[in-house]
Amino acid sequence: MSAKTLFLAWQDEARSRQWYPIGRLDADVERADYRFRYTGGAERAQQEADFPLLVDFPDPQKDYQASQLFPLFKNRVIASSRPDFEDYVASLHLSKEADPIEILTVNGGYRVTDSYEVFPKLVKRADGSFVCRFFLHGWRHVKSAQKRLDQLVLGEKLHLALELTNPKTKVAVQIQTMDYWMIGWAPHYLVPDLTMALAEAPSRYEASVVRVNPPSLPLKQKFLIEMRSYWNDHEPMTSADFLPLVE
Repeated sequence: MSAKTLFLAWQDEARSRQWYPIGRLDADVERADYRFRYTGGAERAQQEADFPLLVDFPDPQKDYQASQLFPLFKNRVIASSRPDFEDYVASLHLSKEADPIEILTVNGGYRVTDSYEVFPKLVKRADGSFVCRFFLHGWRHVKSAQKRLDQLVLGEKLHLALELTNPKTKVAVQIQTMDYWMIGWAPHYLVPDLTMALAEAPSRYEASVVRVNPPSLPLKQKFLIEMRSYWNDHEPMTSADFLPLVE
């Protein structure tokens, strides 16, 4: 299946530091078919945090369609012609044949100049299982664990724990080592779905380090985490925040 769905998240850096899923990108690379729509999370971000609409997409009620990847997303992927391209995709645990959508799925679309991240739609398989990859959030603020973070290795198993008293987001998902060091958090926009997995199948998840990137990459892309788990009745990313404002 060539069609993939990514979401665009925006962080309210000025006040709450909260992340909002504000847009949905549906992409079919093989057919050169791209579609962007704002989601309910954009309306909530406007109400709660004065989210400024994107210059590239000024109308929240418009269905944007194109035969090429929109510049907002294309500019978040390094060109395959660059001499460091192969090393870069390897740092994302991808092959050199990876297309821009595959790269955005992992690299988060991070840029120093703005407050946006890109992440893939979580897909529930027929047996209820799913795989989720994300870069560890907030690890630079966990001062007590910096030495332990330096010791993380490829394949190291990790533990996830629900946090109900986070001062910024109230509910959060902590990432911990198996020797009980709290090293950071899962991205806030994944918390509702990861929480349901922890509630429905608390003994059936696996989490591990799949990449520790060198200092040459942005610090936000330092630790790549993978979680494998299950949902029984839950359908991921179906809340109002993720639903497009136009059909």
